[in-house]
Amino acid sequence: MTPGTPVISCRVGTEGRIPSVNEAGGEVLGLAWRVELGPAWDRLGHDIAVQGNLDPAVLLSNVGAIRRATQSILDGAKGRPGHIFNLGHGVYQETPVENVKALVDIVHELSSR
Repeated sequence: MTPGTPVISCRVGTEGRIPSVNEAGGEVLGLAWRVELGPAWDRLGHDIAVQGNLDPAVLLSNVGAIRRATQSILDGAKGRPGHIFNLGHGVYQETPVENVKALVDIVHELSSR
């Protein structure tokens, strides 16, 4: 690892143990889609960055549902610095590429400052 490179800690199935996961170290904690971003980040403290946490199944739906889910996550982040918008897990093989492109556009639109 290159010196100065942030460590991103992503652990699936640790939703109930967020404070202890934070104690394990890392500058960024990846949050799974099963975790509500706002309350989880409040429990962690805002001195750590978070990554996540869109349910990848949302990308199998329509643009309206993608927009609503994206807005919900951004609302949970409350515009705080240190949020990296991402999926809460990987992209499903059957996900339409158009929906991934729409997600990127929606995130840019809704999070522009």
